[in-house]
Amino acid sequence: MESDAPRAAAAPPAEVALEPFQQSAALSLGVELELQLVNTHDYDLAPYSEEMLRLMSRYELPGAVVPEMTSSMIEISTGVCTSADQVLAELSLIRDALVKSADRLNIAIVGGGTHPFQQWHERRIYDKPRFRELSELYGYLSKQFTIFGQHVHVGCPDPDAALLMLHRMSRYIPHFIALSASSPFVQGQDTQFDSARLNSVFAFPMSGRAPFTLSWTEFGHWFARTTRTGVVRSMKDFYWDIRPKPEYGTIEIRVFDTPLTVSRAAALAGFVQSLASWFLNEQPFMPQEDDYMVYTYNRFQACRFGLEAVYVDPVTGLHMPLREHIMMTLRQIGDHARQLGASYGVQLLAEDAEAGTNDARWLREKHQRERLLAEVVRQGAGKFRGPV
Repeated sequence: MESDAPRAAAAPPAEVALEPFQQSAALSLGVELELQLVNTHDYDLAPYSEEMLRLMSRYELPGAVVPEMTSSMIEISTGVCTSADQVLAELSLIRDALVKSADRLNIAIVGGGTHPFQQWHERRIYDKPRFRELSELYGYLSKQFTIFGQHVHVGCPDPDAALLMLHRMSRYIPHFIALSASSPFVQGQDTQFDSARLNSVFAFPMSGRAPFTLSWTEFGHWFARTTRTGVVRSMKDFYWDIRPKPEYGTIEIRVFDTPLTVSRAAALAGFVQSLASWFLNEQPFMPQEDDYMVYTYNRFQACRFGLEAVYVDPVTGLHMPLREHIMMTLRQIGDHARQLGASYGVQLLAEDAEAGTNDARWLREKHQRERLLAEVVRQGAGKFRGPV
């Protein structure tokens, strides 16, 4: 039993050195998707991750399938990819195996950033040391972390280039949020947010944005000072919107809701890769710490209003519809998308931005018609397993 008595003073933690930034091919891609496991009776979340992992281990697949924080979640990931087409091919292979395994268990797989009506207190923490440790530290927040995101890794030529890319990419966080938003419903209610998932992430003390430095040496000094406080012990303890991933030689963008289809996930990865190519090859602007003066406002706007948000340009202060800035950006990176073979997905995103269509809107339209969230989840499961 835990004691309420104050803990005895302990020696201050030692500094931890930042691990070396590994080599990776510039503009390589890796994608992770957190997915929902639901039963096929009432389409609530179901604690079947252990059984899914056992069945999935029989397939020879690219990438990996691993458990997540609670036992109604599972995470899939691609290997190192060179293009959005390869991302789509690998995600489709894993998706097909997931669907076959789910059918054997009489459950279903669903995308989306939240389950629309699950009750967080019913969730079970997956039995793994790190998840148990996080549960002890964060209490009920751990079960509320039953939310589902897409993470995109993009390879960087060196660590200083990674930090430069990270802070340039930060201007486009609202674009990523609005285009991927798929979490309007939480605990049975329409939150009036397109992406309510990120409100759960903000509850964690190490969330938000990375410190502004464009030098890996300076970042290492900052990391050492932070670990000396004992608040964090590794880069895994940071839940930033974008974080460096030195063990992969990448930066990792973490603000995407999991889309309802793998094709949209691949299109978003192609958008990131095309932006990264624009940054590396044209050096279109230098990020400034002042960019972050409007960062939280723009982020909120995108979460709340999705593609109908207002975007504040961090340099000029000009207010404009986010949809217009997304379409302008997609035109700017058009040549890079064509060279990378990402044009098809980027064009689909442009059409959705122009029409104001994202997965959050799809979910709301289904609910408006069906008036039953379980039916919305059932149709979401059908959309996930459908043709790409």
